[in-house]
Amino acid sequence: MGKVRVLVLPGLGGSGPDHWQSRFVRENPGFRRVEQADWDRPDRDAWIATLEAAVTAGPEPAVLVAHSMACALVAHWAREGSAGRVAAAMLVAPSDVESETRVPPEVRVFAPMPADPLPFPAVVLAGRNDPYCAIERACGFAALWGADFIDAGDVGHINVASGHGPWPEGERLLKDLIRQAEG
Repeated sequence: MGKVRVLVLPGLGGSGPDHWQSRFVRENPGFRRVEQADWDRPDRDAWIATLEAAVTAGPEPAVLVAHSMACALVAHWAREGSAGRVAAAMLVAPSDVESETRVPPEVRVFAPMPADPLPFPAVVLAGRNDPYCAIERACGFAALWGADFIDAGDVGHINVASGHGPWPEGERLLKDLIRQAEG
């Protein structure tokens, strides 16, 4: 690494110490976790400002690694932020921020989900049995955003509760994305 910076973006609750995102940061000293002021009561404008500050903090382009509600954060930020500073994004298990039955009320501060194409290459990964977003919705988000889509199978929300502390498949995918962004 060196041509890009990797910014890890947790969703609601902040991805605890056993989450694959936290492991990625621990195991890769060049990766940076973007810290929000309040992981449990998100403020859309504040989260967007924090992401903007992280993306513009260094000279290298960024690769974003978002999970859950942070996928909606990326989509909102891309409409008004310094998206030209992003080389690529890996958007894992997006939450359906518009759903009144699938997500907690705190998540709905990111509704409506932006439908604008992302101005950088992106891949969306989702599980068929994710309790926070139907696979059809996740695939639809990818299509709206102009992102590649990966049906990850019956993997739940791709978090610790669904058995994804270590996530070697995700790490391989991210390394491929980084290589493409650097190439």
